[in-house]
Amino acid sequence: MIEPMAVREAPQAQALEEYRTELTGYCYRMLGSAFEAEDAVQETMLRAWRALDKFEGRAQLRSWLYSIATNVCLDVLGGKERKVRPIQLGDPSAPVIESLAATRPQGEWVLPMPDGRVVDDGGDPAEVAAAKETLKLAFIAALQFLPPKQRAVLILRDVLRWKASEVADLLDTSEASVNSALQRARATLEERDVTTDDPANPMDDEHQDLLQRYMDAFERYDMEALTALLHEDATMSMPPYALWLTGHEDIVSWMMGPGHACDGSRLVPVAANGSIAFGQYRASGPNGEHEPWGLVVIETKDGQVSGINTFLDTASLFPLFGLPPSLGA
Repeated sequence: MIEPMAVREAPQAQALEEYRTELTGYCYRMLGSAFEAEDAVQETMLRAWRALDKFEGRAQLRSWLYSIATNVCLDVLGGKERKVRPIQLGDPSAPVIESLAATRPQGEWVLPMPDGRVVDDGGDPAEVAAAKETLKLAFIAALQFLPPKQRAVLILRDVLRWKASEVADLLDTSEASVNSALQRARATLEERDVTTDDPANPMDDEHQDLLQRYMDAFERYDMEALTALLHEDATMSMPPYALWLTGHEDIVSWMMGPGHACDGSRLVPVAANGSIAFGQYRASGPNGEHEPWGLVVIETKDGQVSGINTFLDTASLFPLFGLPPSLGA
């Protein structure tokens, strides 16, 4: 027999869970890591559950949860260095094996996020498309240059479209302070120039065609076909290595040199950061087996591939994206 308290608690728990997806999106934009975001949302839910008896309904449940999530994120960010991408660390690397000497801990990189964990694809198509635009790697990385409270203000105002008065209430500050923080945050993002990625739906026909052509060229390891798809200033990176390359010549030199073991790879499409993406499996045995190598997020510009971002922490990322642990023949 179910206890009466459990009967009362079940609807409350369901009410909290209804906000998990959007809260995960908020925390991801704040923290730049899928894993930290999900931990932050779990902590938010735990704090909310413990305080439910004190929630008097004066604020909407959604606003209350965002207030808790903001405090959790600010706690996480306290004293931490901002997360980065390799292309933010200085000049491009040379396409030689020695460029793999420098690495950083996984927690210092901006990491990818599955679209399905932060966006409800069943929502209004225009709103879904707008939400995915603010998940692009370049935008997430640019957010990390903002002080934590400015970051929260910009996300709440420009991404989630909260009113200044609502943000002021959440942060326990004045509307003037919110507007000032927003102005400074926008100026910083403008300096970072985060509008280079194509603002199209990665699932539309044009992007799906580009994905299929890229996958076909890569799986055949046809450098001529692959190069034809690359933007002239395309980049390639492989966190946790600090290495990053730019331009057709260096990218091909890497793939035909230190990266030659990727010849014979198989690719499995996924949806990440509002972009086309896939899991890459490298050949690992004589019988056609393939083992995980990297989670690849493709950035596009002018209908071409402008960024190849291969995240090598497959032990964590492949389960997150629902990718199989290996591929058979």
